[in-house]
Amino acid sequence: MKKSLEEDVFIPLYPKSTVEDKSSLRSKFQDRCFWSAVKLLSNILLWDGIVQEDTVRDLGLSKLLNRYLLLNLLNTAPGQDNIEKCNKVVACLPERWFQGLKSGSTLPELLNFCQHLLQ
Repeated sequence: MKKSLEEDVFIPLYPKSTVEDKSSLRSKFQDRCFWSAVKLLSNILLWDGIVQEDTVRDLGLSKLLNRYLLLNLLNTAPGQDNIEKCNKVVACLPERWFQGLKSGSTLPELLNFCQHLLQ
């Protein structure tokens, strides 16, 4: 999983003006890279309960979500596309990680993502 993160994940960052046109090649390429990374996030988080939780959280949240996916989400214009992307990311997260958390709190690795959701 670590090797895949280091060698296979790439999401180009283009200026917002370049990717606003969803039919442009840059926009389509960036979207394909994003969705490929979301699929990898889903696959990594499926290892929860098999591999140590700290390792899964580090790889999935700290390295993939915060390093790659969140940058793309921040660069995506507010709207339905951004909501869909955020929903898919949230759907990947194991529910058991949130059991026992106080209301209004979250995992430390999700603070930046939660801030994005609040905005």
